[in-house]
Amino acid sequence: MRWSPGTWMWRAALCCALLQTFTHPVRGLNMCMSGSATSCEECLLIHPSCAWCAQEDFGKGRTLTSRCDFRQNLEKRGCEARSIEFPTSSFSILQNRPLSSKGSGSSQDDVVQIMPQKISLSLRPGDQTWFGVEVRQVEDYPVDLYYLMDLSLSMKDDLDTIRNLGTKLAQEMGKLTSNFRLGFGSFVDKNMSPFSYTAPKYQENPCSGYKLFPNCVPTFGFRHIVSLTDKVDRFNEEVQKQMVSRNRDAPEGGFDAILQAAVCKEEIGWRKGAYHLLVFATDDVPHLALDGRLGGLVQPHDGRCHLNDNNEYSASTKMDYPSLALLGEKLAENNIFLIFAVTKRLYVIYKNFTALIPGTTVEILDQDSKNVIQLIITAYNNIRSKVELSVWDHPKDIGLSFTATCQDGKPLPGLRKCADLKIGDTVSFNVSVKTRSCPGRRAKPELHHQAGGVQRPSGGAGGLSV
Repeated sequence: MRWSPGTWMWRAALCCALLQTFTHPVRGLNMCMSGSATSCEECLLIHPSCAWCAQEDFGKGRTLTSRCDFRQNLEKRGCEARSIEFPTSSFSILQNRPLSSKGSGSSQDDVVQIMPQKISLSLRPGDQTWFGVEVRQVEDYPVDLYYLMDLSLSMKDDLDTIRNLGTKLAQEMGKLTSNFRLGFGSFVDKNMSPFSYTAPKYQENPCSGYKLFPNCVPTFGFRHIVSLTDKVDRFNEEVQKQMVSRNRDAPEGGFDAILQAAVCKEEIGWRKGAYHLLVFATDDVPHLALDGRLGGLVQPHDGRCHLNDNNEYSASTKMDYPSLALLGEKLAENNIFLIFAVTKRLYVIYKNFTALIPGTTVEILDQDSKNVIQLIITAYNNIRSKVELSVWDHPKDIGLSFTATCQDGKPLPGLRKCADLKIGDTVSFNVSVKTRSCPGRRAKPELHHQAGGVQRPSGGAGGLSV
């Protein structure tokens, strides 16, 4: 069909008329009034631009009586400004101590790595507000390192190597921090079939009859040996007393040990104001959740501490191995960086675990653990070169978006982390907050400074009172 110029002009005029109708609706036909709100709450939930008139005599003698409308319309219709309910989103800073330069020379409660530390948000559903956060990688920050070692028979040469680990590691870490503490724990596997030898002759010596190494200690799940201490000599002394054990199958019970090392905070001695490094050294794969059913263990792991008076894992033969999800949750909850130190053949397997357990890293361990000190230093430097923000326990109806501004000063929308940082560098983040509805309870999400993907203590981590 062919159209004449006159026809085209007529269609264009019609389109303009229709467009004007939709973009400039007649008075009263707007989203605030069309919602048929009968209360202030219903009105304010329609849209952030809607307002409610609480004036008693409002609308008398008028045909247009809706108390829900745009604010300017309510004023034009005679509603006094003081009677108009029109809340807007805002925030106020409750605690804003300046960022620290160093972690030494003061109590750990005084070390500040994130600013502000505490804010209060007032949010209107559908509306949005934002605030800024600065994060600094403080120099000379305290470090707690817990060395968790596989003491199954195949790790005998590694045990011989690390007998003086404490002295050498303290010397190297002393170059990075003046406040360093070291602890030690070990694991083998659940002392039950089919994971370990259960015949009576193996109970005292599971290596009985094994020609290459005929003597070893009874099988155990996890044993906490040295609480975090700056007494390096005591660490060395206890490590030198250790002997290997033996289990039956190839996988080890290391994930049982990791969880206990993470959640038994008082027993291990984790300090609130320190970086928590958990080094996990092994030469084999771990048992995972549901493997325990092979031995009749149907109770899932409860994620709690179960150390007895001898500092041994008392629930080893009562509960299943923990899941990857549970491990990740407890490591993050207790601000712990997990470093997998594994032999080369296991690298890919544990690298895959790091994708499922946020905040973990993996390094290749020599067959006899000779490179363990350099491995730890490398992992520590990698962890401290990254900063990431994370929010805990915020209601589902609250949405957050981040914009990172890293060393080059360029805003990066959608990013909440910066990499390739040096000690002392400061980066900033813009945090946008929006809520879809009012939470059913008073919400107090916590915004944390992260490094390497795990929650980090920040010297007053930002608690958001919403």
